[in-house]
Amino acid sequence: MDGAILLVVTFIIVAVILITIVLVVLQKHKMTKLRNEISELDKEKNIIASTPVLSELSKVEPIIKNDKMGEKYKSWQRRFEVIRDDRITQINDMLIELDMEINSKNLKSFHKKLAKTEIEIYKARESANELLDEIKEITLSEEKYRSIVTKLKAKYRELSKEFKDHMSDYEDISDVIELQFENIEKRFTDFDSTMDNNEYDEVVHIVKALDTMIDHMSIVIEEVPNLVLLAEKLIPRRIEEIENISKDMEEKGYPIGYLKISYNMEESRKNVNTILDRIRVLNLEDCMFELKTMLDYLDSIFNEFEKEKLARKQYDEETSTFEKKFRKTTKIIRDIYDQLDDIKSMYDLKDDDIIVLDNISRRLRQINDEYKEMKKNLEEKKSPYSIVVGEITVRNQLLCTLEEDLDNSLKSLGSMYDDEVRAKEQLEEIQELLRQCKSKIRSYKLPIIMNNYFIELSEANEAIQEIIKELRKKPIVIKTLNMRVDTARDLILKLYHTTNEMVKTAQMAEMAIVYGNKFRSSMTEIQVGLSNAEMLFLKGNYKEALEVSIDTIKLVEPDIYEKLLKYYG
Repeated sequence: MDGAILLVVTFIIVAVILITIVLVVLQKHKMTKLRNEISELDKEKNIIASTPVLSELSKVEPIIKNDKMGEKYKSWQRRFEVIRDDRITQINDMLIELDMEINSKNLKSFHKKLAKTEIEIYKARESANELLDEIKEITLSEEKYRSIVTKLKAKYRELSKEFKDHMSDYEDISDVIELQFENIEKRFTDFDSTMDNNEYDEVVHIVKALDTMIDHMSIVIEEVPNLVLLAEKLIPRRIEEIENISKDMEEKGYPIGYLKISYNMEESRKNVNTILDRIRVLNLEDCMFELKTMLDYLDSIFNEFEKEKLARKQYDEETSTFEKKFRKTTKIIRDIYDQLDDIKSMYDLKDDDIIVLDNISRRLRQINDEYKEMKKNLEEKKSPYSIVVGEITVRNQLLCTLEEDLDNSLKSLGSMYDDEVRAKEQLEEIQELLRQCKSKIRSYKLPIIMNNYFIELSEANEAIQEIIKELRKKPIVIKTLNMRVDTARDLILKLYHTTNEMVKTAQMAEMAIVYGNKFRSSMTEIQVGLSNAEMLFLKGNYKEALEVSIDTIKLVEPDIYEKLLKYYG
């Protein structure tokens, strides 16, 4: 029991010792870290103190040639003395206080003073860097600004050469540009003089002015030829062309007053002159945009002229079409009214049929009245062709609709003439198809023509004769006639299809047999197959002959069918 107690006590003592050692080590590590921070701050202080302000000031001293520069030099000295003698000393004192706080282990006060020291070092460093930058601005000015001006002179010479090589492109603006080049040369002279007197404050403004002037001159050299071309040649020429075309079109009767050519062209000239005045003083801002906008506007006038010319052409065509349709429709209606009594006696007309005809006649008069009003407005130049053409198009559409209604009305009146004419036309087409079938059969001398083909031919002939009989009847029964025509058309189309298929099949079968003859000696199966195909062909079984010959030739040439289709396709 005593041994166990002894062990526990020993363990506790060891644990306490270990904890104490750990705490001491941690505390020591923490203190070391804090002292390192102080050491880093001290290094930063030393860097600030060693800022090469004095060496830079020594470079300034030889170039002091005026009171202003002398005042600056003294000011920089005073500022550096404040940093070196006052602020660095203060930072030294603050670092000593930090050491004392660590020694006394007053960590709370240490961290507060540490933050203040860091801030003070930051301020001192910024002040020193700012002072150094100001001094270097002077010590490096000559090299820096001479380098900048050397580049500006090179650019200036390029611009001057470009201008002299193409001086004729600048027209009357060349004198102003030459004056501006002289101003730039004076600025270069001012720069040299200012640099010789070490007036570096003025140098900055001169260099900036040179940079701005040369940039502006590069824009002038690039844009002025195009601006002059637009403002003095291209746009005035466009204006003159527009006025000449406008005058010619007005003499030819075009109602183009809505374009206000005289007023707009005069305003365009004023705007061009205003822009030219700005160009002459080299104020090029927005000049190109405004001239291009004006050019686009003038081009749009040309487009309007073309639009009017096309509209007039279309109007003439539409008017001709309208008047033809109007005369035709008027004549049809007049003829119907003239024959109305006869039609009533021949057919059982209803009152509704007559009302429909009266409505069509009234609508026709209304369309004609609107057309006359439209032409009157055009003659008085109240409306341009580009608008009137739309109106005449609408009238034509209305007239087309009226014609359709009139056709329907004529059908409802039981008109037989149109059906008779159509039947005769279709009879001619059917007879022509029959002639084509007979010609095609004769052109390809088939060994045998099957009976079913003669049956179809006979049926087609009988159907044609039935049409002829119906046409000879007086009066003609339209319903029966139409039925005869439909029957004959179906039969002749069937015959036409049969003829084409039979001839084409026979041609392909014959071609296949002839083509396969060159393989007869190669295989017995081919000899037998082609012989069978020939027998079928001579019997008039052209389709079977084609199938047998193709199947036979496929033994040596699998794509024979595709070749035949391609040849006869």
